[in-house]
Amino acid sequence: MGTTPFAGFDFTAFWDDREYAREAYINDPFSEDELAAIESTLGYRLPASYVWLMRQHNGGIPRNQNFPTNEFTSWAEDHIAITGIMGIGNKRYSLGSDYGSRFWIEHWGYPDIGVAICTCPSAGHDMVFLDYRQCLTADDEPAVVHIDQEQDYRIVHLADNFEAFIRGLVGDDAFEL
Repeated sequence: MGTTPFAGFDFTAFWDDREYAREAYINDPFSEDELAAIESTLGYRLPASYVWLMRQHNGGIPRNQNFPTNEFTSWAEDHIAITGIMGIGNKRYSLGSDYGSRFWIEHWGYPDIGVAICTCPSAGHDMVFLDYRQCLTADDEPAVVHIDQEQDYRIVHLADNFEAFIRGLVGDDAFEL
């Protein structure tokens, strides 16, 4: 690859570091061994852009929490909303926690297509996943999808990769709410 993920993207006002984010989402920095252990548990190599972002800020709540869609979801006709991005670690909403990616697949019946990376306001009735179904090699970037439990686990494509998903997040003012 060689290029730095998120070149030109300003993260200055990206994160909302309120107390709840620090308690439930934001993890301490992780080591290479911890990353390898999480990837082993998940059964997937995490995208370089995700790992890069987690090295800068390991999980949390973004200020812009909406992603536009061309299809309806149980949340809205034209977008989805997220409440947080899971980090690499063991905070309540992190990839390695009891409520991490494997929890949503094994206990809530989400399809085993990849890694749950974002929680949504529905408290588990919809989630954002890295979708590895089209990845042919370990270097392929997974797509980002919204999975809607309330609609028989309907999958809506959001972005071709994690970086495009993060760059595409917008605030409430982008929609008529």
